[in-house]
Amino acid sequence: MHGAIVFSGSGPLVILTSHRGLDDPDLISRLASKGITKFMGFPVDVEILRARYGNHFAVVQESLSESDDLRVLDFDGHHAFKLISFENFGSPVFYEDGRISQGLSVAVH
Repeated sequence: MHGAIVFSGSGPLVILTSHRGLDDPDLISRLASKGITKFMGFPVDVEILRARYGNHFAVVQESLSESDDLRVLDFDGHHAFKLISFENFGSPVFYEDGRISQGLSVAVH
């Protein structure tokens, strides 16, 4: 299981997924099916999420399966920002127009 915070047009979401990472084409497809077609995402260690979200994490994790491989742990950006420090963010992944880029900068055209 993997955790991440994903920033899209509607704000941040904290997610749990069985996919290997934010650059996984199947995860990108699942996000798109939920209307998320452009995002910045940062992996967050699952143990940090478990510690911060407690029982809610356990309930969401329990419902995660291979057939339902994406769960939203938190959709309240204010709450997520209170619980997760920037220092807990992994390396960013940017997705737009079918392209994935990783690293610390975004090219400006």
